[in-house]
Amino acid sequence: MNRISTSQRGLVELDGRRRPEPPALVLVAHGSRDPRTLDTVHRLLDQVREQRPGLPVHLGHIELNEPLLPDTLASLGTAEAVLVPLLLSRGYHVKRDIPEMAAASRARTRVAPPLGPHPLLVDTLHARLVEAGWPPSTDEETRRTSAVVLAAAGSRDPDSAHDTRRTAELLAARLGVPVIPAYASAATPTVDTAIRALTARGRERVAVASYFTAPGLFARQCAEKAPWMAAAPLGTHPAMADLILHRYDQVSGARGAGNRATGQRLPALAG
Repeated sequence: MNRISTSQRGLVELDGRRRPEPPALVLVAHGSRDPRTLDTVHRLLDQVREQRPGLPVHLGHIELNEPLLPDTLASLGTAEAVLVPLLLSRGYHVKRDIPEMAAASRARTRVAPPLGPHPLLVDTLHARLVEAGWPPSTDEETRRTSAVVLAAAGSRDPDSAHDTRRTAELLAARLGVPVIPAYASAATPTVDTAIRALTARGRERVAVASYFTAPGLFARQCAEKAPWMAAAPLGTHPAMADLILHRYDQVSGARGAGNRATGQRLPALAG
């Protein structure tokens, strides 16, 4: 008698019919020369696989690291895949590079929105600030004297700036203090400028929240400018894997994905 392995059970209906395999999840990372970035990406992939056994999960880079996205897509042949950008806002890579690479492949692809803005990113930013020394519950003194600079990579695309500002607004609402987005390159204000502006407004303690997916040159440079405390990058906080799967579900239609257009947090993701 044939036996069904544990990994196969999720693909078999109660009446014995085999369910169609879900679309593959292809996590699209930018790529970096910093080995810590690649390590972070691989650990995120492991978390996604642990949360969703049986889901085919692959990695593709836009540049600098292997496998490159075109090679990953070529390995899928004509299979169906959802591309989830490991990027925090809209910009050239999301609007042009990834769709063009997908269109050039034989795979049947759909591209998910970037990770941000989304409340799960705010959960992660808050957790990283608390790890760095931010009060878990913002008291009156903190609300009166403190502020945060949300340090991001930067882009010339106005949609990218809009998405980062929205994340800053969500984080400000969470913390109860002013949060100013600032950029390491390609956009203004710089982190230095944002810190000076907050200090001029009487904010004596200014923290830097690292709006980067992984450690790297920009994250380090921004952290070094912090006059009070600097949080670690988003990294492998559990909410990141949750968000990757949420973006996948939005596009694949799996698990009652919720509001596809706005990316609103689902009740199942609240907490």
